[in-house]
Amino acid sequence: MADATTLTSKGQVTVPREVRDRLGLKAGDKLTFTLLSDGTVIMRAKTKRLADLAGMLTRPDQPRVSIEDMNPFK
Repeated sequence: MADATTLTSKGQVTVPREVRDRLGLKAGDKLTFTLLSDGTVIMRAKTKRLADLAGMLTRPDQPRVSIEDMNPFK
């Protein structure tokens, strides 16, 4: 996929529909750009929210711990 897009005088571009659809991008989503030393640009969609990350670090045999139990000041 190599869709061309045009840079506006304000530095804006339109992300092609196929890219938006495949990444699940919606209006207001954040994108980051990383420039590598060889001139390659990497664009990443920052669509994950904190709530989406809940439970990612657990193992199947690991007991669940509530937020209240994690609070050292209770």
